[in-house]
Amino acid sequence: MARIVMKFGGTSVADLDRIRNVAARVKREVDAGHQVAVVVSAMSGVTNQLVKWCQDLSPLHDAREYDTVVATGEQVTTGLTAIALQTIGVEARSWQGWQVPIVTDQAHGKARVERIDGALLIERMEAGQVPVIAGFQGIDLMRNRITTLGRGGSDLSAVAVAAAVKADRCDIYTDVDGIYTTDPRIVPRARKLERISFEEMLELASVGAKVLQTRSVELAMKLGVRVQVVSSFEDKPGSLVVDEDEIVEQPVVSGIAYSRDDAKVTLRRLPDRPGVAAKVFGALAKANVNVDMIVQNVGADGMTDMTFTVGKADLARAQDMLAKEQHELGHEAVLADPDVAKISVVGIGMRSHAGVANTMFKALAEKGINIQVISTSEIKVSVLVAADYTELAVRALHTAYGLDAPA
Repeated sequence: MARIVMKFGGTSVADLDRIRNVAARVKREVDAGHQVAVVVSAMSGVTNQLVKWCQDLSPLHDAREYDTVVATGEQVTTGLTAIALQTIGVEARSWQGWQVPIVTDQAHGKARVERIDGALLIERMEAGQVPVIAGFQGIDLMRNRITTLGRGGSDLSAVAVAAAVKADRCDIYTDVDGIYTTDPRIVPRARKLERISFEEMLELASVGAKVLQTRSVELAMKLGVRVQVVSSFEDKPGSLVVDEDEIVEQPVVSGIAYSRDDAKVTLRRLPDRPGVAAKVFGALAKANVNVDMIVQNVGADGMTDMTFTVGKADLARAQDMLAKEQHELGHEAVLADPDVAKISVVGIGMRSHAGVANTMFKALAEKGINIQVISTSEIKVSVLVAADYTELAVRALHTAYGLDAPA
């Protein structure tokens, strides 16, 4: 007997028939003698609609009220899933984030989980009941306000719950049957990975791979939660995200990721003096704007240009903050370009192989793709290119690193 957390994404609970399918999958695990907790997302498309309503009313809306609105999608799904389970003879009840409780900080819209007491959930599971828990939700106990964990936050909820109830495994059910070397919709010859390390998956998720939310992988790596990505619609083996020690052969590059969710921001003629970067990014941090790639030009005449990327969803907030702080920061202008894409190559094998970046730059040059910004880590190289070249860049790099499956 195992204790399993099963998480179902929006496409898996998109309508009543799919919710019935979820219930049947859960019943199969219960009938096998396992203790099961379920985490569900909102039905496909619901969160997008709720977000749009908030943005249409006010692009710079109150983040606390935003959370109140967008958290409602998961509440509906928990109740429907519990009803579907009860209908087929499985004892179940719904749990909202505040009922568990999933306690978070006060960063509305992208709150961080601080703690979960899994004692009551374990008690119910040991008694044969299936808790159906709302993903994406939490509660700020200091203000007694509903919080949300950011887009894709149900993955984070599932990993956090799995750690809290000491689960043997966290299964993420989605519309794909595993983790691929890149998006199969762009590269039909992409290969499914049987296993991938936490570190590689974290890098891939952070640079655009949509299979798992970045923070969920970070938490799984920190707490040692084994994660499996499997299909909601097919009975096929999935992909395991595990410790690096469990992977025998480490490829130079494991995958190619892309993101169209970034925008490029350039501060023109910023005073070139000590502390100016701290002021810029300190102000952005106070506005809860995450910054990724950063490039600063060589100073001339006491001035410099600074370029960085932010999420497109944060662009209006970043521009507003930079306009308000222009007198303090001293820049002459802010240039914003949302029509960019970040392309990344990731692999543990980079640590011990030279020439990985050169292969990337050469492959892009051969396709006439100009690189705007470059950033690197120990196992990743990322570049920013014009959004129109996204698919061409991904296909070229997938081939250049020998990732194409045999024809």
